[in-house]
Amino acid sequence: MGEPPGGRRERAWLAVRDRLPVWVQLRCGLEPKTLAALTVVLVVAAVLAAQHFWSGRPQPVSAPETVREEVATTGSAREPEPSPGAPPPAAEASPAKRVVIDVSGKVRSPGVHRLPAGSRVTDALRAAGGVKPGADLTGLNRARVLVDGEQVVVGGPAPPGQVAPGGAAAGPGAGGAGPGGAPVSLSTATVEQLDTLPGVGPVLAQHIIDYRTQHGGYRSVDELREVNGIGERRFADIEPRVRP
Repeated sequence: MGEPPGGRRERAWLAVRDRLPVWVQLRCGLEPKTLAALTVVLVVAAVLAAQHFWSGRPQPVSAPETVREEVATTGSAREPEPSPGAPPPAAEASPAKRVVIDVSGKVRSPGVHRLPAGSRVTDALRAAGGVKPGADLTGLNRARVLVDGEQVVVGGPAPPGQVAPGGAAAGPGAGGAGPGGAPVSLSTATVEQLDTLPGVGPVLAQHIIDYRTQHGGYRSVDELREVNGIGERRFADIEPRVRP
């Protein structure tokens, strides 16, 4: 009676296993079904790992079709157009402010001169070619800031309300604005001249001059309201007797 095929295969398997190394025999000690299942699991795991790494690989990014077509047509990408509207204020050049001064008297080039705002009397004299030899500059404050529309007289009688080279004001009484006298110029008057105004003493006259120095002169009589010590009632008394 012959041996069944299953018995022969088992004896062949045992015979082959006995001739293998020990570490191979330990790994081959599993049942064939268990070994087959383990092999399937390892194969599936390898497939999943390969798929994961394949999907995570870096891929090239292509430009959108519209941009690609435009570059192909024009040869380069179109530059962004500037936004419409007026240019920024910084781009607009603003003309520098200037003052117009009338220089007369003993100067080489008397007349009307245009100077940058903030110029002083000495700048006006320089623009007029300088003073003539022998001209008396006593009482002429060459460091004073000029006011637009002002007249600077050198070595001669000053306009009404302004200081003459000798230090006295031109006009009746040569002492300031009295009843019917010429108005006192707030931009050129001295402490003594301002002291002749109603309600103004030496201290208040000095406040008026300090304000003139700090602000570069008076552009209107209303600026007297900003001077310390001049209220509405005192301003009403002074206003008809002064000019900028």
